[in-house]
Amino acid sequence: MSKAQFQIDDTEGPRVTRAWVLHPDIRSNPDRRDPVPALAEAVSLARALPALEVAGADIVPLRNVDAGKLFGKGKIKEVHDLLEENDVQLVLVDGPVSPVQQRNLEKAWGVKLLDRTGLILEIFSDRAATREGVLQVEMAALNYQRTRLVRAWTHLERQRGGLGFVGGPGETQIEADRRAIDDQLVRLRRQLEKVVKTRALHRAARAKVPFPIVALVGYTNAGKSTLFNRLTGADVMAKDMLFATLDPTMRSLVLPDGPEIILSDTVGFISDLPTELVAAFRATLEEVLAADIILHVRDISHAETEEQASDVREIMTTLGVSKETPTFEIWNKIDLLPAENADAMRARAERDEDVLAISAITGEGLEPLQAYVAEALQGAVREADISLGFAEGKKRAWLFAQDIVVKEAQTDEGFDITVRWSAAQEAQFQRL
Repeated sequence: MSKAQFQIDDTEGPRVTRAWVLHPDIRSNPDRRDPVPALAEAVSLARALPALEVAGADIVPLRNVDAGKLFGKGKIKEVHDLLEENDVQLVLVDGPVSPVQQRNLEKAWGVKLLDRTGLILEIFSDRAATREGVLQVEMAALNYQRTRLVRAWTHLERQRGGLGFVGGPGETQIEADRRAIDDQLVRLRRQLEKVVKTRALHRAARAKVPFPIVALVGYTNAGKSTLFNRLTGADVMAKDMLFATLDPTMRSLVLPDGPEIILSDTVGFISDLPTELVAAFRATLEEVLAADIILHVRDISHAETEEQASDVREIMTTLGVSKETPTFEIWNKIDLLPAENADAMRARAERDEDVLAISAITGEGLEPLQAYVAEALQGAVREADISLGFAEGKKRAWLFAQDIVVKEAQTDEGFDITVRWSAAQEAQFQRL
Protein backbone atom coordinates (compact mmCIF):
# COMPACT_ATOMS: atom_id res chain seq x y z
CA MET A 1 0.00 0.00 0.00
CA SER A 2 1.42 3.38 -0.95
CA LYS A 3 1.62 5.60 2.09
CA ALA A 4 -0.21 8.96 2.22
CA GLN A 5 -0.22 10.17 -1.34
CA PHE A 6 -0.80 13.71 -0.06
CA GLN A 7 -1.15 15.44 3.29
CA ILE A 8 -4.70 15.61 4.62
CA ASP A 9 -5.61 18.99 6.08
CA ASP A 10 -9.01 19.10 7.75
CA THR A 11 -8.90 22.12 10.04
CA GLU A 12 -12.02 23.87 8.79
CA GLY A 13 -14.17 23.15 11.86
CA PRO A 14 -15.66 20.48 14.10
CA ARG A 15 -16.18 17.09 12.48
CA VAL A 16 -17.79 13.93 13.77
CA THR A 17 -16.49 10.71 12.22
CA ARG A 18 -12.84 10.05 11.36
CA ALA A 19 -12.61 8.35 7.96
CA TRP A 20 -9.86 6.77 5.86
CA VAL A 21 -10.11 6.65 2.07
CA LEU A 22 -8.79 3.65 0.13
CA HIS A 23 -8.53 3.52 -3.66
CA PRO A 24 -8.07 -0.06 -4.93
CA ASP A 25 -5.75 0.16 -7.94
CA ILE A 26 -6.70 -3.07 -9.72
CA ARG A 27 -4.00 -3.75 -12.31
CA SER A 28 -6.12 -6.33 -14.16
CA ASN A 29 -8.98 -3.85 -14.72
CA PRO A 30 -8.97 -2.74 -18.40
CA ASP A 31 -10.86 0.47 -17.43
CA ARG A 32 -8.36 1.32 -14.68
CA ARG A 33 -7.98 5.06 -14.03
CA ASP A 34 -4.84 6.92 -13.03
CA PRO A 35 -4.83 6.16 -9.28
CA VAL A 36 -3.47 9.52 -8.03
CA PRO A 37 -6.24 11.82 -9.40
CA ALA A 38 -8.76 9.06 -8.66
CA LEU A 39 -7.74 9.08 -5.00
CA ALA A 40 -7.86 12.89 -4.93
CA GLU A 41 -11.44 12.79 -6.26
CA ALA A 42 -12.41 10.19 -3.66
CA VAL A 43 -11.03 12.41 -0.89
CA SER A 44 -13.03 15.35 -2.32
CA LEU A 45 -16.14 13.18 -2.23
CA ALA A 46 -15.51 12.35 1.43
CA ARG A 47 -14.94 16.00 2.29
CA ALA A 48 -18.27 16.88 0.69
CA LEU A 49 -19.91 15.39 3.80
CA PRO A 50 -19.56 17.82 6.74
CA ALA A 51 -19.95 14.95 9.24
CA LEU A 52 -16.66 13.38 8.14
CA GLU A 53 -13.07 14.17 9.05
CA VAL A 54 -10.72 12.65 6.48
CA ALA A 55 -7.83 11.31 8.56
CA GLY A 56 -5.87 9.95 5.59
CA ALA A 57 -5.94 8.30 2.21
CA ASP A 58 -4.04 5.55 0.43
CA ILE A 59 -3.77 3.79 -2.90
CA VAL A 60 -3.89 -0.02 -2.55
CA PRO A 61 -2.26 -1.76 -5.54
CA LEU A 62 -4.05 -5.02 -6.36
CA ARG A 63 -3.15 -7.58 -8.99
CA ASN A 64 -6.51 -9.33 -8.61
CA VAL A 65 -9.61 -8.93 -6.46
CA ASP A 66 -10.32 -11.38 -3.64
CA ALA A 67 -13.96 -12.41 -4.12
CA GLY A 68 -14.65 -12.72 -0.40
CA LYS A 69 -12.55 -9.93 1.14
CA LEU A 70 -11.48 -7.68 -1.77
CA PHE A 71 -7.92 -7.45 -0.37
CA GLY A 72 -5.43 -10.17 0.57
CA LYS A 73 -4.69 -11.17 4.17
CA GLY A 74 -1.52 -9.10 4.37
CA LYS A 75 -3.23 -5.93 3.16
CA ILE A 76 -6.15 -6.46 5.53
CA LYS A 77 -3.77 -6.75 8.51
CA GLU A 78 -1.80 -3.71 7.36
CA VAL A 79 -4.95 -1.60 7.01
CA HIS A 80 -6.25 -2.87 10.38
CA ASP A 81 -3.12 -1.60 12.16
CA LEU A 82 -3.30 1.71 10.25
CA LEU A 83 -6.93 2.27 11.25
CA GLU A 84 -6.26 1.41 14.87
CA GLU A 85 -3.24 3.69 15.01
CA ASN A 86 -5.23 6.66 13.61
CA ASP A 87 -8.46 6.05 15.57
CA VAL A 88 -10.55 5.67 12.41
CA GLN A 89 -14.28 4.80 12.62
CA LEU A 90 -15.16 4.63 8.91
CA VAL A 91 -13.42 3.28 5.81
CA LEU A 92 -14.41 4.64 2.38
CA VAL A 93 -13.49 2.34 -0.49
CA ASP A 94 -13.36 4.15 -3.83
CA GLY A 95 -14.98 1.45 -5.93
CA PRO A 96 -17.60 -1.27 -5.80
CA VAL A 97 -17.65 -3.53 -2.75
CA SER A 98 -19.92 -6.58 -2.70
CA PRO A 99 -22.15 -7.20 0.35
CA VAL A 100 -20.04 -10.23 1.32
CA GLN A 101 -16.79 -8.26 1.02
CA GLN A 102 -18.28 -5.42 3.06
CA ARG A 103 -19.38 -7.76 5.88
CA ASN A 104 -15.99 -9.52 6.01
CA LEU A 105 -13.96 -6.29 5.96
CA GLU A 106 -16.10 -4.66 8.65
CA LYS A 107 -15.60 -7.74 10.82
CA ALA A 108 -11.83 -7.81 10.19
CA TRP A 109 -11.30 -4.09 10.80
CA GLY A 110 -13.94 -3.43 13.45
CA VAL A 111 -15.19 -0.30 11.67
CA LYS A 112 -18.00 0.66 9.34
CA LEU A 113 -17.37 0.62 5.59
CA LEU A 114 -18.93 2.48 2.66
CA ASP A 115 -18.19 1.88 -1.00
CA ARG A 116 -18.28 4.59 -3.69
CA THR A 117 -22.00 4.18 -4.36
CA GLY A 118 -22.88 4.33 -0.66
CA LEU A 119 -20.79 7.49 -0.20
CA ILE A 120 -22.39 9.27 -3.17
CA LEU A 121 -25.83 8.33 -1.85
CA GLU A 122 -24.90 9.82 1.53
CA ILE A 123 -23.80 13.05 -0.16
CA PHE A 124 -26.98 13.27 -2.23
CA SER A 125 -29.05 12.65 0.90
CA ASP A 126 -27.23 15.49 2.67
CA ARG A 127 -27.66 17.87 -0.31
CA ALA A 128 -31.26 17.20 -1.37
CA ALA A 129 -33.33 20.31 -0.68
CA THR A 130 -36.54 20.01 -2.70
CA ARG A 131 -39.30 17.45 -2.13
CA GLU A 132 -38.45 15.84 -5.47
CA GLY A 133 -34.77 15.58 -4.63
CA VAL A 134 -35.48 14.01 -1.24
CA LEU A 135 -37.85 11.43 -2.77
CA GLN A 136 -35.39 10.51 -5.51
CA VAL A 137 -32.54 10.03 -3.03
CA GLU A 138 -34.73 7.90 -0.76
CA MET A 139 -35.68 5.68 -3.70
CA ALA A 140 -32.08 5.31 -4.81
CA ALA A 141 -30.98 4.47 -1.25
CA LEU A 142 -33.71 1.84 -0.85
CA ASN A 143 -32.77 0.21 -4.16
CA TYR A 144 -29.16 0.12 -2.97
CA GLN A 145 -30.10 -1.34 0.43
CA ARG A 146 -32.33 -3.96 -1.17
CA THR A 147 -29.32 -5.54 -2.90
CA ARG A 148 -27.28 -5.55 0.31
CA LEU A 149 -29.60 -7.28 2.79
CA VAL A 150 -27.18 -10.21 2.77
CA ARG A 151 -24.71 -8.17 4.82
CA ALA A 152 -26.99 -8.14 7.86
CA TRP A 153 -26.61 -10.62 10.69
CA THR A 154 -27.87 -14.17 10.88
CA HIS A 155 -31.38 -13.21 12.06
CA LEU A 156 -32.17 -12.40 8.43
CA GLU A 157 -32.07 -16.09 7.59
CA ARG A 158 -34.57 -17.08 10.30
CA GLN A 159 -37.96 -18.15 9.04
CA ARG A 160 -41.13 -16.45 10.18
CA GLY A 161 -44.22 -18.58 10.60
CA GLY A 162 -46.93 -18.39 7.95
CA LEU A 163 -50.48 -17.36 8.72
CA GLY A 164 -51.79 -20.88 8.13
CA PHE A 165 -53.79 -20.08 5.01
CA VAL A 166 -51.43 -22.12 2.86
CA GLY A 167 -49.07 -24.96 3.67
CA GLY A 168 -45.30 -24.83 3.66
CA PRO A 169 -42.77 -22.79 5.61
CA GLY A 170 -43.11 -19.09 6.32
CA GLU A 171 -40.96 -16.43 4.67
CA THR A 172 -37.43 -15.76 5.87
CA GLN A 173 -36.64 -12.48 7.63
CA ILE A 174 -34.59 -11.37 4.62
CA GLU A 175 -37.63 -11.89 2.37
CA ALA A 176 -39.77 -9.87 4.79
CA ASP A 177 -37.23 -7.05 4.84
CA ARG A 178 -37.03 -7.07 1.05
CA ARG A 179 -40.82 -6.96 0.82
CA ALA A 180 -40.93 -4.04 3.27
CA ILE A 181 -38.46 -2.15 1.08
CA ASP A 182 -40.52 -2.93 -2.03
CA ASP A 183 -43.66 -1.59 -0.30
CA GLN A 184 -41.84 1.60 0.65
CA LEU A 185 -40.56 1.98 -2.92
CA VAL A 186 -44.11 1.77 -4.24
CA ARG A 187 -45.21 4.54 -1.86
CA LEU A 188 -42.27 6.74 -2.82
CA ARG A 189 -42.93 6.23 -6.55
CA ARG A 190 -46.53 7.36 -6.08
CA GLN A 191 -45.40 10.50 -4.23
CA LEU A 192 -42.74 11.18 -6.84
CA GLU A 193 -45.26 10.83 -9.66
CA LYS A 194 -47.27 13.69 -8.12
CA VAL A 195 -44.17 15.88 -7.91
CA VAL A 196 -43.19 15.03 -11.50
CA LYS A 197 -46.71 15.94 -12.66
CA THR A 198 -46.33 19.33 -10.97
CA ARG A 199 -43.01 19.85 -12.75
CA ALA A 200 -44.68 18.87 -16.03
CA LEU A 201 -47.38 21.49 -15.41
CA HIS A 202 -44.66 24.11 -14.83
CA ARG A 203 -42.97 23.03 -18.07
CA ALA A 204 -46.30 23.28 -19.92
CA ALA A 205 -46.82 26.78 -18.51
CA ARG A 206 -43.38 27.81 -19.79
CA ALA A 207 -44.24 26.36 -23.20
CA LYS A 208 -47.14 28.81 -23.41
CA VAL A 209 -44.60 31.63 -23.13
CA PRO A 210 -41.96 29.59 -24.91
CA PHE A 211 -38.50 30.84 -24.12
CA PRO A 212 -35.64 28.65 -25.36
CA ILE A 213 -34.04 26.45 -22.68
CA VAL A 214 -30.25 26.41 -22.39
CA ALA A 215 -29.01 23.69 -20.02
CA LEU A 216 -25.64 23.64 -18.27
CA VAL A 217 -24.26 20.14 -17.81
CA GLY A 218 -20.85 18.88 -16.81
CA TYR A 219 -18.70 16.97 -14.39
CA THR A 220 -19.22 17.89 -10.76
CA ASN A 221 -17.12 20.87 -9.65
CA ALA A 222 -16.55 22.00 -13.26
CA GLY A 223 -17.88 25.47 -12.40
CA LYS A 224 -21.47 25.23 -13.71
CA SER A 225 -23.04 27.02 -10.74
CA THR A 226 -20.39 29.75 -10.75
CA LEU A 227 -21.09 30.35 -14.45
CA PHE A 228 -24.84 30.25 -13.78
CA ASN A 229 -24.52 32.85 -11.01
CA ARG A 230 -22.26 35.07 -13.11
CA LEU A 231 -24.69 35.11 -16.05
CA THR A 232 -27.99 35.40 -14.15
CA GLY A 233 -27.05 37.18 -10.93
CA ALA A 234 -28.53 34.25 -8.98
CA ASP A 235 -27.18 32.96 -5.67
CA VAL A 236 -26.90 29.23 -6.27
CA MET A 237 -24.50 27.44 -3.92
CA ALA A 238 -21.14 27.47 -5.72
CA LYS A 239 -18.24 26.05 -3.72
CA ASP A 240 -15.07 24.15 -4.51
CA MET A 241 -16.90 20.99 -3.49
CA LEU A 242 -18.25 17.95 -5.31
CA PHE A 243 -22.04 17.95 -5.69
CA ALA A 244 -22.45 21.47 -4.24
CA THR A 245 -25.57 21.70 -6.45
CA LEU A 246 -28.10 18.87 -6.45
CA ASP A 247 -31.55 20.22 -7.22
CA PRO A 248 -31.99 21.93 -10.61
CA THR A 249 -32.24 25.72 -10.72
CA MET A 250 -33.71 27.80 -13.55
CA ARG A 251 -33.50 31.54 -14.19
CA SER A 252 -34.43 33.79 -17.10
CA LEU A 253 -31.61 35.57 -18.92
CA VAL A 254 -31.89 38.22 -21.63
CA LEU A 255 -28.99 37.75 -24.03
CA PRO A 256 -27.37 40.92 -25.39
CA ASP A 257 -28.79 41.52 -28.90
CA GLY A 258 -30.57 38.18 -28.59
CA PRO A 259 -33.67 36.48 -27.21
CA GLU A 260 -34.69 35.91 -23.61
CA ILE A 261 -33.80 32.38 -22.53
CA ILE A 262 -34.25 30.06 -19.56
CA LEU A 263 -30.88 28.97 -18.19
CA SER A 264 -30.91 25.68 -16.26
CA ASP A 265 -28.22 24.56 -13.81
CA THR A 266 -28.24 20.80 -13.16
CA VAL A 267 -26.62 18.25 -10.86
CA GLY A 268 -23.02 17.49 -11.74
CA PHE A 269 -22.03 14.12 -13.16
CA ILE A 270 -19.21 11.90 -11.94
CA SER A 271 -17.43 8.78 -13.14
CA ASP A 272 -19.03 5.52 -12.04
CA LEU A 273 -22.24 7.36 -11.14
CA PRO A 274 -24.40 4.74 -9.38
CA THR A 275 -27.05 3.29 -11.68
CA GLU A 276 -29.59 3.82 -8.88
CA LEU A 277 -28.96 7.56 -9.11
CA VAL A 278 -28.97 7.73 -12.90
CA ALA A 279 -32.44 6.18 -12.86
CA ALA A 280 -33.72 8.20 -9.90
CA PHE A 281 -32.56 11.57 -11.21
CA ARG A 282 -33.87 11.10 -14.72
CA ALA A 283 -36.86 13.29 -13.81
CA THR A 284 -34.59 16.01 -12.38
CA LEU A 285 -32.64 16.02 -15.64
CA GLU A 286 -35.73 16.28 -17.83
CA GLU A 287 -34.82 19.93 -18.41
CA VAL A 288 -31.69 18.70 -20.19
CA LEU A 289 -33.78 16.39 -22.37
CA ALA A 290 -36.04 19.33 -23.29
CA ALA A 291 -33.21 21.82 -23.85
CA ASP A 292 -32.81 23.73 -27.10
CA ILE A 293 -29.06 24.00 -26.48
CA ILE A 294 -26.74 22.13 -24.10
CA LEU A 295 -23.61 23.79 -22.77
CA HIS A 296 -21.15 21.12 -21.60
CA VAL A 297 -19.03 22.92 -19.00
CA ARG A 298 -15.58 21.43 -18.53
CA ASP A 299 -12.85 22.12 -15.98
CA ILE A 300 -10.12 22.48 -18.57
CA SER A 301 -7.48 22.86 -15.84
CA HIS A 302 -8.14 19.39 -14.40
CA ALA A 303 -5.58 16.68 -15.10
CA GLU A 304 -8.33 14.26 -16.20
CA THR A 305 -10.49 16.72 -18.13
CA GLU A 306 -10.73 14.41 -21.16
CA GLU A 307 -11.82 11.44 -19.04
CA GLN A 308 -14.36 13.62 -17.24
CA ALA A 309 -15.77 14.85 -20.57
CA SER A 310 -16.08 11.27 -21.76
CA ASP A 311 -18.00 10.32 -18.58
CA VAL A 312 -20.42 13.21 -19.10
CA ARG A 313 -21.09 12.23 -22.72
CA GLU A 314 -21.69 8.63 -21.68
CA ILE A 315 -24.19 9.62 -18.97
CA MET A 316 -26.04 11.97 -21.34
CA THR A 317 -26.37 9.08 -23.80
CA THR A 318 -27.69 6.88 -20.97
CA LEU A 319 -30.25 9.56 -20.09
CA GLY A 320 -31.48 9.62 -23.68
CA VAL A 321 -30.32 13.11 -24.68
CA SER A 322 -30.93 13.49 -28.40
CA LYS A 323 -27.86 13.68 -30.62
CA GLU A 324 -29.77 16.31 -32.62
CA THR A 325 -29.66 18.78 -29.70
CA PRO A 326 -26.92 21.37 -30.38
CA THR A 327 -24.19 20.83 -27.78
CA PHE A 328 -21.22 23.13 -27.21
CA GLU A 329 -18.19 22.61 -25.00
CA ILE A 330 -17.36 25.44 -22.59
CA TRP A 331 -13.76 25.16 -21.45
CA ASN A 332 -13.98 26.77 -18.02
CA LYS A 333 -11.24 27.66 -15.50
CA ILE A 334 -8.86 28.80 -18.24
CA ASP A 335 -7.48 31.22 -15.62
CA LEU A 336 -6.09 28.31 -13.57
CA LEU A 337 -3.76 27.16 -16.35
CA PRO A 338 -0.19 28.43 -16.69
CA ALA A 339 -0.05 31.31 -19.19
CA GLU A 340 1.55 29.25 -21.95
CA ASN A 341 -0.96 26.40 -21.60
CA ALA A 342 -3.88 28.84 -21.40
CA ASP A 343 -2.83 30.48 -24.67
CA ALA A 344 -2.58 27.07 -26.34
CA MET A 345 -6.07 26.14 -25.12
CA ARG A 346 -7.52 29.43 -26.36
CA ALA A 347 -5.96 28.79 -29.77
CA ARG A 348 -7.43 25.26 -29.86
CA ALA A 349 -10.86 26.57 -28.89
CA GLU A 350 -10.77 29.21 -31.64
CA ARG A 351 -10.14 26.51 -34.25
CA ASP A 352 -13.27 24.57 -33.17
CA GLU A 353 -16.59 26.29 -33.81
CA ASP A 354 -18.27 24.19 -31.09
CA VAL A 355 -15.83 25.16 -28.31
CA LEU A 356 -15.37 28.33 -26.24
CA ALA A 357 -12.65 28.99 -23.64
CA ILE A 358 -13.87 31.00 -20.63
CA SER A 359 -13.35 31.79 -16.96
CA ALA A 360 -16.52 32.09 -14.89
CA ILE A 361 -14.44 33.70 -12.13
CA THR A 362 -12.69 36.44 -14.12
CA GLY A 363 -15.45 36.86 -16.71
CA GLU A 364 -13.17 36.08 -19.65
CA GLY A 365 -15.12 34.87 -22.68
CA LEU A 366 -18.59 35.42 -21.22
CA GLU A 367 -19.64 38.07 -23.76
CA PRO A 368 -18.64 35.87 -26.73
CA LEU A 369 -20.42 32.96 -25.02
CA GLN A 370 -23.72 34.84 -24.83
CA ALA A 371 -23.38 36.05 -28.43
CA TYR A 372 -22.59 32.49 -29.49
CA VAL A 373 -25.72 31.13 -27.80
CA ALA A 374 -27.87 33.89 -29.32
CA GLU A 375 -26.51 33.11 -32.78
CA ALA A 376 -27.04 29.38 -32.32
CA LEU A 377 -30.63 29.94 -31.21
CA GLN A 378 -31.30 32.20 -34.17
CA GLY A 379 -30.06 29.55 -36.60
CA ALA A 380 -30.91 29.71 -40.27
CA VAL A 381 -33.80 32.11 -40.83
CA ARG A 382 -36.39 31.29 -43.45
CA GLU A 383 -39.61 32.85 -44.65
CA ALA A 384 -43.01 31.18 -44.11
CA ASP A 385 -46.71 32.00 -44.59
CA ILE A 386 -49.16 31.42 -41.73
CA SER A 387 -52.95 31.71 -41.57
CA LEU A 388 -54.51 32.45 -38.17
CA GLY A 389 -58.15 32.68 -37.17
CA PHE A 390 -59.57 35.64 -35.24
CA ALA A 391 -59.66 33.49 -32.10
CA GLU A 392 -55.88 32.90 -32.24
CA GLY A 393 -54.96 36.34 -31.00
CA LYS A 394 -52.42 34.96 -28.55
CA LYS A 395 -50.39 33.34 -31.32
CA ARG A 396 -50.57 36.52 -33.41
CA ALA A 397 -49.39 38.60 -30.46
CA TRP A 398 -46.46 36.20 -29.89
CA LEU A 399 -45.34 36.59 -33.53
CA PHE A 400 -45.29 40.37 -33.20
CA ALA A 401 -43.53 40.17 -29.82
CA GLN A 402 -40.79 38.10 -31.49
CA ASP A 403 -40.43 40.83 -34.16
CA ILE A 404 -40.53 38.27 -36.98
CA VAL A 405 -43.59 39.49 -38.92
CA VAL A 406 -42.74 40.62 -42.46
CA LYS A 407 -46.27 41.48 -43.59
CA GLU A 408 -49.88 40.84 -42.59
CA ALA A 409 -53.21 40.92 -44.41
CA GLN A 410 -56.66 40.57 -42.85
CA THR A 411 -59.07 38.05 -44.43
CA ASP A 412 -62.67 37.02 -43.81
CA GLU A 413 -61.46 34.19 -41.53
CA GLY A 414 -58.59 35.94 -39.78
CA PHE A 415 -55.08 36.93 -40.82
CA ASP A 416 -52.55 35.82 -43.45
CA ILE A 417 -49.09 36.50 -42.02
CA THR A 418 -45.64 36.20 -43.58
CA VAL A 419 -42.86 35.63 -41.03
CA ARG A 420 -39.09 35.22 -41.08
CA TRP A 421 -38.13 32.80 -38.33
CA SER A 422 -35.59 30.22 -37.23
CA ALA A 423 -36.28 26.53 -36.70
CA ALA A 424 -36.21 27.15 -32.93
CA GLN A 425 -38.83 29.90 -33.18
CA GLU A 426 -41.01 27.72 -35.39
CA ALA A 427 -40.81 24.91 -32.83
CA GLN A 428 -41.73 27.34 -30.05
CA PHE A 429 -44.70 28.62 -32.07
CA GLN A 430 -45.95 25.05 -32.56
CA ARG A 431 -45.96 24.60 -28.76
CA LEU A 432 -48.30 27.58 -28.22
